[in-house]
Amino acid sequence: MRFSIVAFSRPILRGRLTALLACGIVAALCTRSSNAQDQTVPVTPAIRSTAELVKLDVSVLDKHGDYIAGLTAKDFHILDNNSDRVIEYFAPVDAPARLLVIVETSPAVYLIQDQHLAAAYSLLQGLGADDEVALISYDSAPHPLLSFTSQKSELVKALGNLQYMLGSGHLNLFDSISTAIDWLAPVIGKKEIVLLTTGLDSSPPARWDALVAKLRAHDVVIYSVALGGPLRHAPAKKSKQAKKSKSVATDSDSANSDSSPAENPVSFQKADAALESLASITGGQVYFPSSPADFTRIYREIASALRHQYVLGVAPAHDGQFHTLTVQASDPSAQRIFVRQGYLAPPASAP
Repeated sequence: MRFSIVAFSRPILRGRLTALLACGIVAALCTRSSNAQDQTVPVTPAIRSTAELVKLDVSVLDKHGDYIAGLTAKDFHILDNNSDRVIEYFAPVDAPARLLVIVETSPAVYLIQDQHLAAAYSLLQGLGADDEVALISYDSAPHPLLSFTSQKSELVKALGNLQYMLGSGHLNLFDSISTAIDWLAPVIGKKEIVLLTTGLDSSPPARWDALVAKLRAHDVVIYSVALGGPLRHAPAKKSKQAKKSKSVATDSDSANSDSSPAENPVSFQKADAALESLASITGGQVYFPSSPADFTRIYREIASALRHQYVLGVAPAHDGQFHTLTVQASDPSAQRIFVRQGYLAPPASAP
């Protein structure tokens, strides 16, 4: 399923990856696997969004940024277009996830490859032993490299064989995400995407609009890690937060700016807006690391988020319209809630 591209692969990079692997990555993963076998993990039936059920992956944080566990269905209140909605399904899920890693391999990333690889190393250390991972690279098009597996050593090999496109060419992040969502459609349960990307996209504005429409119809959660560090041209007011995660909650003002990334020229400013909107729409988060050292913290946060989600299900409206969702938690320690922005309702049934 590989595409023909003009690419370049450096044995030195694979050697560096192998060296780090030998230094303990696989050993750490094996230790986690051994410990996991000694524990009994309750199995909760997985659900998917359907015409009769909207699935919501919800994370609740306290004022310290820690995830709150132990909540029940009675602790949540859901508004659909500001109208109360009964919770039809509830499960506190501390369960394995299927994580699709999408890695940019453009010329821009080739220039910052050391940071790029640091992200990959930290990702391996942050995953749970029973999480399944798959890998896709992209430049002008997506290139599937690894199907879902719980064997993290396979991800190491796939990352070691990454190829970088040289020369000029189109960079199609939005279409690559759209294709990935199609590939994930048959998957039941927790579906997460981690983007290692600059966020740059050279496609026409209509491609962003098409991606937004598709995201609203699916239950995929997207976590983005913005590559580029000091190369990114972030506004001055954001510079003090360069080493902190940029989290987007359900009450974020960005909920009203889904189309803004497509209206700007190709730039890091546009890329930042796009990545923030992806987080807002899907209930994920976006991070702007400024140095390779930030990646370890970021991937620990992502791994923790995957393990501390509540799954809620509500009956959808049937009017073919987009419905905004607001999720509230009665727990007094709850400060921030992450959940998808809304859903595209199925059409009304024929009379």
